[in-house]
Amino acid sequence: MRPFPARLAPRARWLSAVALVMLLLLAACASSGASVAPQGAGGDAGRDLAGQPAPADQYTNKDGESGERPSSAPDADLIDAERHIIKTGEVSLEVADIGVALSKVRATALQLGGYVGGSQAGTVDDRATLTLRIPAARFDDALAALHELDAKVLVEATREEDVTSSIVDLKARITNLQASEQQYRALLDRAEKIEDILSVQSRLDDVRGQIEQLSGQLKSISNQSDLATLTVSLVPRQQPVQRASSGWDPGKTASEALAALVEIGQGLASVVIWFAIVWLPVLLVLAIIALIVLRGLFEVRRRLPATPAAPSDPAS
Repeated sequence: MRPFPARLAPRARWLSAVALVMLLLLAACASSGASVAPQGAGGDAGRDLAGQPAPADQYTNKDGESGERPSSAPDADLIDAERHIIKTGEVSLEVADIGVALSKVRATALQLGGYVGGSQAGTVDDRATLTLRIPAARFDDALAALHELDAKVLVEATREEDVTSSIVDLKARITNLQASEQQYRALLDRAEKIEDILSVQSRLDDVRGQIEQLSGQLKSISNQSDLATLTVSLVPRQQPVQRASSGWDPGKTASEALAALVEIGQGLASVVIWFAIVWLPVLLVLAIIALIVLRGLFEVRRRLPATPAAPSDPAS
């Protein structure tokens, strides 16, 4: 290798030192960038109080594996979920004996695995109402059993509401909140500062309250979909004589006749009062004026000279 000239030797050594420093700086920057990159992805930005990882929006699949919620997870769960339908209905029956019909309807509810949620009944001749809670799968069987009773169906109405999507959504939200609750509990165990403990405890209480609220909604909807509600009204069947006499009420007729008589008497009394107060004075004044006018005419006629009689014809 050709040696550097003597005058260039110091400059070459200086350039070599600068190049070596630059290489060391580049290596340090590369190693620093490699160590900072993971922290930027999940370091300070993903940490909460006390430098601990903050709870993320977690999703638990059917295999028990947790992770971030996939965008299509609710739709997939909805496709695979069991259908939940709230069934309600009202039936009105005309029966010969209210007491016997009540016993039969109660027995029907028990035979189908349900129960009577509430009832309202008066005397033997009054109508009665029962609210039956029947398993949703036996709802149609309950309607068929009511049709088989010795009764006439007056009104029948049924309604169905699909709440599958609501139940799937509530379960997913509860699962996410439970995962956040576990992470907040872990943060609470590792927190050392008083302000960190209070802040984490506040968030934990808020998450726990949301879980209880959603769990209550889920329980209510699930109960309504598991047990159908059927309202049965029992109306007593009237006999022919009862139907003929049901439209006539002697007491009511007498009361209406008396009311008409009172109205007539009130009308006559009103006419007399109006005549005495209004028309009688007016008629008296008119009569006095008429008398004065007539008297004046008679007086004028009396004072007029008599008309001479015409001379008689001599030939006659």
